[in-house]
Amino acid sequence: MKQFLDENFLLRSKTAQQLFHEYAKSMPIIDYHNHLIPEQVANDVNFENLTQVWLYGDHYKWRAMRTNGVNEKFITGNASDYEKFEKWAATVPYTLRNPLYHWTHLELQRYFDIHEILNADSAKRIYDDASAKLQTKDFSVRGLLKKMNVKLICTTDDPVDPLNFHQQMRGEETFTKMNPAFRPDKAMNVDDTASFNNYLSALEKAADVSISTYNDYLAALKKRHDFFAENNCGVSDHGLEEIYAEDYTQTEIAGIFAKIRSGGTLTLEENKKFKSAMLVTFAEWDCEKGWVQQFHLGALRNNNSRMLKQLGPDTGWDSIGDFSQARALAKFLNRLDTENKLAKTIIYNLNPADNELFATMIGNFNDGSVEGKVQWGSGWWFLDQKDGMTKQLNALGNLGLLSKFIGMLTDSRSFLSFPRHEYFRRILCDLFGEEIENGELPNDIAWTGKVIQDICYNNARNYFNLQHLDQQQTITTSTL
Repeated sequence: MKQFLDENFLLRSKTAQQLFHEYAKSMPIIDYHNHLIPEQVANDVNFENLTQVWLYGDHYKWRAMRTNGVNEKFITGNASDYEKFEKWAATVPYTLRNPLYHWTHLELQRYFDIHEILNADSAKRIYDDASAKLQTKDFSVRGLLKKMNVKLICTTDDPVDPLNFHQQMRGEETFTKMNPAFRPDKAMNVDDTASFNNYLSALEKAADVSISTYNDYLAALKKRHDFFAENNCGVSDHGLEEIYAEDYTQTEIAGIFAKIRSGGTLTLEENKKFKSAMLVTFAEWDCEKGWVQQFHLGALRNNNSRMLKQLGPDTGWDSIGDFSQARALAKFLNRLDTENKLAKTIIYNLNPADNELFATMIGNFNDGSVEGKVQWGSGWWFLDQKDGMTKQLNALGNLGLLSKFIGMLTDSRSFLSFPRHEYFRRILCDLFGEEIENGELPNDIAWTGKVIQDICYNNARNYFNLQHLDQQQTITTSTL
């Protein structure tokens, strides 16, 4: 019987072990999509205790605790940090076969060298040990990132964000670089016109532009898009239920915007046309600047209205949605491609039923101009676990070129989540190792190892034009 989480965890063959330990393990990390807090990186904070770095904002853990019957007081409520940790520790034994069990113990091992199983009995020892280490310089935010060999993180930032913390880090001699990503979801969400108009007030202030007409609105957003580019941004991101690809005219959109500004309520058709127009506009700007655009599709968010009202969004009340994705996504990408305005693009699905759909969609628009120009992103959110990753890798291998895949990201709010890259790499090496040992692939370890290193790091470095990350010097500008 194998020991739990030993050095060959998830590596079921000698070849898989060789591929991981000799090729994948030491590769750096480019985490090109996450929800880390820039202020904490810029100020290189030390967290006071394990709860603050591990449980604050982590709705994966919150959902598990709620399912285990933990009162909200001990999750997002006013219980002490240690009381919250006690409830999480008592929940961990019940997470068997949930990826949280693996992640929890990987994180304890990789960051804190704690190999004890977390449960109610070990909670105090583990909490005290990890919390004491978190007070030291090596366990500051940047120290934690360096431990995982993270070369770059891309945060997720609203167009109105001043990016002052990104600016604070520019020119600093740091192991981990931090760049923003342009996330204009609020700038096109007209489901609630009152909230949208409130957002426009914030946009006016950020852009120093008065917004009365649709052209004013576009000018303000373009100014912010340019501002992000001036601050090392080379990535946009959209979190949508589905792509919007309705036909429209500029006159129609100008009229819809006027209706919004006058406080009117949009029809469903007007809503979709407005969102369609904005998606095309953002995509065209991204293409002009040579950015990479990302589309996270398929989340059904904020299902529990009672808890949304109590706690707000992103607190663990979301699920997989069953939206129809193919036709609109093809229409949207085709429109941009036809006009030669299709930027490098990454599409992510949340519904595993769409795996083969997305794996084949990217092939429609990979035109040979750039290696892997249109990418199917890694298993995301509910799919970033062993089964979800394996299915994504198999579908991409069957229907595309897995060798050109740009690999894993955390999509996380936690500075302790970076062992997910290791988790992915072990699964990747196990798949290749098994097929080599079965005679399904040639026993060419050097070539296969190169392909694995490309997927782990090199492909992302090249895709985002980040060759400077391999240079030992301070870089103040980049395309990402």
